[in-house]
Amino acid sequence: MLCTMQPPRSLSRFPSNPIFLLRHHTSLKTLSSLSSHPVTDSTLTGQSQSHSSQILKARHALLSRQLTATQLAESFLTRLRLTEPSLRSFLHVSDTVLRQAQDLDDRIGRNEEVGPLAGVLVAVKDNICTSDMPSTGGSRVLEGYRPPFDATAVRKIKELGGIVVGKTNLDEFGMGSTTEASAFQVTANPWDISRVPGGSSGGSAAAVSARQCMVSLGSDTGGSVRQPASFCGVVGLKPTYGRVSRFGLMAYASSLDVIGCFGSAVADAGFLLHAISGHDTLDATSSKQEVPDFTSHFTSINLLESKPLKGLRIGLIRETLDEGVDTGVTTAIRGAASHLEELGCSVSEVSLPSFSLGLPAYYILASSESSSNLSRYDGVRYGNQVAADELNALYGDSRANGFGHEVKMRILMGTYALSAGYYDAYYKRAQQVRTIIQKSFKAALDEHDILISPASPSAAYKIGEKKNDPLAMYAGDIMTVNVNLAGLPALVLPCGFVEGGPVGLPVGIQMIGAAFDEGKLLKVGHIFEQTLKDCRFVPPVIDDDIDVAS
Repeated sequence: MLCTMQPPRSLSRFPSNPIFLLRHHTSLKTLSSLSSHPVTDSTLTGQSQSHSSQILKARHALLSRQLTATQLAESFLTRLRLTEPSLRSFLHVSDTVLRQAQDLDDRIGRNEEVGPLAGVLVAVKDNICTSDMPSTGGSRVLEGYRPPFDATAVRKIKELGGIVVGKTNLDEFGMGSTTEASAFQVTANPWDISRVPGGSSGGSAAAVSARQCMVSLGSDTGGSVRQPASFCGVVGLKPTYGRVSRFGLMAYASSLDVIGCFGSAVADAGFLLHAISGHDTLDATSSKQEVPDFTSHFTSINLLESKPLKGLRIGLIRETLDEGVDTGVTTAIRGAASHLEELGCSVSEVSLPSFSLGLPAYYILASSESSSNLSRYDGVRYGNQVAADELNALYGDSRANGFGHEVKMRILMGTYALSAGYYDAYYKRAQQVRTIIQKSFKAALDEHDILISPASPSAAYKIGEKKNDPLAMYAGDIMTVNVNLAGLPALVLPCGFVEGGPVGLPVGIQMIGAAFDEGKLLKVGHIFEQTLKDCRFVPPVIDDDIDVAS
């Protein structure tokens, strides 16, 4: 499949050198084993890198001593400083990045063991707790709050050598699809700064797209990783519910929330997921399912067979290409389906009659859970306190001043749905619909290995275009919410462009798998992106004349 909407663009970040050429395949286990030996130029002889992986490029550069961790960190911080005034991806940037990088350089200089994420700059969505930086959830009610602990996912990244570069912007407490509902600032899309980056993890997606960091963490309750990934032209991975610990993630809708991963390549999303997955005694909903090596099947394009996905059964969800989906998006998805057929897949349309029921059921369930979860922000247990003469006024004023309009609206909707006389009509019925959706996905995945659909009905739209029309904004989540209701994993990666902006706007394809089958999604996605010809997803906000590795 050829992508001709946008000419190829180069991104100069690492010095040109044959050492970065890909010949074989590697895994996180291989990376980890490298760190137990003295670091020399020959350490990586015979090893290889996955296609376009920022993580593997960085590790190779460090262990071969072509670059220092400090040089890498400075290059990304330079990029961040240049692009941040127009993008506003970050709410807080760490002031210890260079110090951590220098500590890593010292360890490498002493030939000490370093972790598989050593030197990797990771951005973290600001509803995921970090002990050394503010964690506001994008809300005034938590302005200035510094948790006394790291979220489990953040702790695991740090233990493996990753460096948290900063906290990214989001819709307040994850409630929104544009990042316009942040209490602090509006993030812009790197492909066109007059457009939204998606939401609620818009800051994390924009940061990866603009190469302000290597990878990032987001959260996904109804599509908050996948829709921004599509809008910003990056890879977004929503794992199976329970695959990643939710400890330290500020609760929005506890039965739907998951922590997800962003990367500029499928391999990077896979490496990051591998790092943060696993059972956690601090989260009763985290699964004890064994964590496989998700990256063991990442193979260079040079080693692929002519039909590398022969025999794979793909189901194109018919309802996701109906009326209401932009023509350009439909064309891009059908083109991606044709490309999968070229790779050996058998692609057929599959009908999920319950698909349209997911949107109303999701908003009832998510709003109901949020009305309960956000009750803790009362100015006493959590949240900034407003002075008052009596307790009820303190509660009311603290919440009224701390919460934004969207959060207040969803709390009211959820409280109404749970109230006496309405519970059966709304909440109970939505739970019944959820069961129907789960059964329909299971039936479809019994007949197909992977289901595909657009990640959003449209490409990124203008800032302010839907801010005053919440129903239109909610409708944009129709492609993603069903996956959360079913608790399934899904991968979004760019597959083409539609007209708009300076050079076109990216479109993402969503691949949905069976529970705990992230490995299959990553394998298919990795092959898909390697074989997508003449299609480079590098946004125009990046100035190619700047060598951020210098």
